[in-house]
This record gives sequence, C-alpha cells and structure tokens, in this order.
Amino acid sequence: MTSTRRDFLDKLMVGGLSASGLALGLGALPDVLAAADLAGAPSARSRDWDVSWPQQLTGRVRSVFDVPEVERGYGVWRATIWAKQYEGVMGVPFAQLSTALVLRHNGIVLAMKQEFWDRYGVANPTIEHPLTGKVITKNPALLGEGDGVPEPYASFALPHFIARGGVVLACDAALRMLMVPLVVVKDGVSAEEARERAIAGLIPGVRLQPSGIFAALLAQQQAKALYIRAS
Repeated sequence: MTSTRRDFLDKLMVGGLSASGLALGLGALPDVLAAADLAGAPSARSRDWDVSWPQQLTGRVRSVFDVPEVERGYGVWRATIWAKQYEGVMGVPFAQLSTALVLRHNGIVLAMKQEFWDRYGVANPTIEHPLTGKVITKNPALLGEGDGVPEPYASFALPHFIARGGVVLACDAALRMLMVPLVVVKDGVSAEEARERAIAGLIPGVRLQPSGIFAALLAQQQAKALYIRAS
C-alpha cells in the first residue's frame, strides 16, 4: 500500500475527511417526479411503525449516527469506526457499545439494494468510490473487497453492520420524495404501488420510520443515545 493511500485511510479512521455528497432533491427532478411523490402517500397514522428498536440500544455507550448525505458512504463506515476506537482507546468492550444509524434526506439511497439502484437509475455522477474517488454506479454502503475496498473497511459495509447488531433506520419521507418517483416513472405504476416497491428495495434489516428526524429523536429520548451528525 502506498504512503499516500495509507495517509488517506488514517485520516478517515479519525473522521478527518470531508467529501461532496450526492446532489439529490426534488428541485433536481422533473415536474412529473415531484408531482408523484405525495400522491396517495400514507400518513404516519395509517400504518403500524416498528418502534421497538430503541430496546436494542444497550450497554455503556449508546449512539445514534445521523446520515443525511451520501458522502461516499463514510457515514455508514463511521458508525463502526467509533466503536472500534472506543474499544481500543477507552477499553470499553465492543459488546457494550451500540449504534443506531439513520439514513435520511439524500442519504436514503444508501438504504437501497444494489438491484434497486440498477433498475431505477439511482446512481448520480457525483457518487464516488470511498477510496479511489472514481465515479461509481454502486451503492457505496455495500462495497466489499471485490469492489476495491480492503479490510477492515470492507467489514464496515451496511450488511455487516446489521449482522453485528447495529440498528439501521430509513426515512419514509425521503423514500417518498426521492425513491418513489423513480419507480413511478420507470414502472408506470401509482405512487402507492411505487412506494411498496421502494420498500421492497430496502436492504434486508433496514427498518422504515416515519422520518429520519423522528428516528433520531426517539433514539435520544428512549435509549439516551448520543447524537452524532455523521455526514
């Protein structure tokens, strides 16, 4: 590994990186997309929401990482990096550290399966590989060794985070505004059907919440989690 790359990785481990995220938003979408997102959208009262997840935030240190931007997927990585640092520096056992990860606003795309990205053209010219900086068409939160992400960074990917007991929450408001319109246009279905297809496109283990802000507040209120802006 070159010294330049090693320096880059060292900086990332201490949270010293800042990169441009994904430039998404209704203002950048065609009018037909903007019009489709709220048509027939259910309110928070019209469905049962899983709000049992704060019970999983246990141990000596509990945190909630707020990820509103893509930023090469670094927000997802940081949700694991902090715990490894606490274990190594503070001597707190990993089992005593718990994290909720909130994917909202532009960061909602990190919650979607690669199949969803491929079918609905989620990739944007500003999405970059977390290490090389090259433009990619893959979800950066899902990259592994086969995608040029070595260990230990490959183990920071979202499925591994979930497998270790991490709680991942997705914002329904962002899903409706940014993901549902893509399905409406591509599949030619109603907004209600498009929302169901978008929900099916969430990475297994991701839990949908009324909004990302709702999830972040609930983590702080019920689990006394420390709030971190992670992207």
